[in-house]
Amino acid sequence: MKELPVPEPIHPMEAKSVGELPVGDGWLYEPKWDGFRCLALKDGASVELQGKSGKPLARYFPEVVKMLSEINLKHAALDGELRIEIGGVASFDALQMRLHPAATRIKKLSEETPATLVVFDTLLNAKGLPIHELPLRKRQAELQRLARKFKNGLSMSEATEDIGVARRWLKNGYAGTDGVIAKRLDLPYRFGERAMLKVKRIRTADCVVGGFRYERGKKIVGSLLLGLYDKDGLLHHVGFTSGLAGVDKPELTAKLEKLIAPPGFTGDAPGGPSRWTTDRSAEWEPLKPKLVAEVSYDHVTGNRFRHGTRLIRWRPDKAPRQCTLDQIA
Repeated sequence: MKELPVPEPIHPMEAKSVGELPVGDGWLYEPKWDGFRCLALKDGASVELQGKSGKPLARYFPEVVKMLSEINLKHAALDGELRIEIGGVASFDALQMRLHPAATRIKKLSEETPATLVVFDTLLNAKGLPIHELPLRKRQAELQRLARKFKNGLSMSEATEDIGVARRWLKNGYAGTDGVIAKRLDLPYRFGERAMLKVKRIRTADCVVGGFRYERGKKIVGSLLLGLYDKDGLLHHVGFTSGLAGVDKPELTAKLEKLIAPPGFTGDAPGGPSRWTTDRSAEWEPLKPKLVAEVSYDHVTGNRFRHGTRLIRWRPDKAPRQCTLDQIA
């Protein structure tokens, strides 16, 4: 929105994965909500929802647009997470089902499984003035004031400076969350930077599917070849995932074959000299960098997953270029 006093386009501040929560003064801890990252922007009667990739989300979540249009704020720029709960449990599948071309389908789902927005930062104060250059401690205080205007379905995230509480969240999976985010209270909002830290109950990374291999002797997908971008924009092969459900393979194979196009990987590619090279390393199909998959992994050595990864879910909400090596650095 051109009228809002925030940088255009807005690239949200991101988090870097670490093994342990940082300890000491000056840290704020929040649950890591499992949903779609969302920047909610309001300029008078106009409301926009922007995903992490920059894609517009408003048409998919009309009930959230309505929530924002009803709050008593002329201007707003809120950073948060879209969530859908089914039976009291967060459902990422329900969020993905919203990314549908049919407006009638979206309307039906918005009524049956309404989404909520959990807000954890604000770029504007109640008067619509920019505060992104202020430290997080002051932005949090302003967000608490704004939250008094929030209605049902719109809420401020839990947060604590108590490391003991944060560790309990991490151990128990607070409210179905999958980790904890740690932020420096003295930092301004760092657009597009991994200026936060995240500790997950499992280690995961969002990867580009840069290629695939057929099952030996068959024309059906056997494994996905995963890639991450470096700072120069080169896509490097970092590992594979092969735990694909047999029932999904025919449909997935057809989808992948439509995307076959060289080079697949523009940096390190499968088949190059390494300890992982096998007689099948050169037998793979390159893909256009269109698909993003979230995978879980155990160890990383030399910017490669040491073992095969496990496919957790597809991430249609995330742009491939956001899948960078610093996730596993």
